[in-house]
Amino acid sequence: MSELAVVFRTASGIEVSVVRGLLEAHGLSALVVSSDGLRGVMPMTTALGELTIEVPSEEAEFARRVIEDYRTTQDGERVVNIGDAIGGLEAAMGYRFRDRGLLEHALTHRSHAQEDVTGGIRDNESLEFLGDAILGFVVADLLFREFPDFDEGQKSKVKASLVSAPALARVAERLALGDHLFLGRGEEKTGGRRKQALIADTCEAIIAAIYLDGGIEPAREFVVRELRPLVERARRPGLLTALTGDFKSALQELLQSRGDAPPEYRLVAEDGPAHRRRFTVELHVGAERAASAEGHTKKEAEQAAARIALAALGVTNGEP
Repeated sequence: MSELAVVFRTASGIEVSVVRGLLEAHGLSALVVSSDGLRGVMPMTTALGELTIEVPSEEAEFARRVIEDYRTTQDGERVVNIGDAIGGLEAAMGYRFRDRGLLEHALTHRSHAQEDVTGGIRDNESLEFLGDAILGFVVADLLFREFPDFDEGQKSKVKASLVSAPALARVAERLALGDHLFLGRGEEKTGGRRKQALIADTCEAIIAAIYLDGGIEPAREFVVRELRPLVERARRPGLLTALTGDFKSALQELLQSRGDAPPEYRLVAEDGPAHRRRFTVELHVGAERAASAEGHTKKEAEQAAARIALAALGVTNGEP
């Protein structure tokens, strides 16, 4: 029986899975060994300490060269020092995990898990489910405490905007979650790291991972800290309505709060075949034309014009 040589060391179950799959794709027999001597295990957490990959000694040089070549490639999955990368992510999140395996789990997309031939990698979809529930609870509690004068309908509107995919995607972008995702090759090539829905789901998984690692208070602190700017914007005149997509009402509220004249919408053009009409509307505030927009219906054109006017006044889609 050939002697074995260690060609890779890590404390990450995901990292060892990536490297093992890489070596096996090159026809090498790779064996995973944990620090307590267990062989062939593929743990998701670092509880077993250091993990090593061993290959027959006569194949060791080739295996190391394969790993090094892949470490510097710009395509497909990236073999990196996960400990260093995750440390930077933890700093951005303001939370340090006791069990970094939970964070790795939260960053694992199903495309990566499906490509793992060992079956030792789980995707983050169950964590997304839990994170969605935690997020909803924390946001509802926050709005109950900070907006006591809002009725149930108003609170529901703000809550819907705060837990929406665009809001979570902005959090994910600030944390650069996309750069840390574990993706399959296909998802990588189609730009998965920048897909709004994908990184928003990852943000929910991160919330669940924090909860499982440290309890509800760290999870609450993370959610409140990251969503605080949007919560504050909800206090501004007109913005609550804008968050729901009713830009006409939002503009009306904002102009009224400023003592300005109410908006006036004028249909200035209508063209196209009957089944594909296009309407052009101009929006006037007093004697000034504030915006112009098109739509398939007059209502759609008016909403679009109101959104443009709100943007000029510093309010657009809930943004300042």
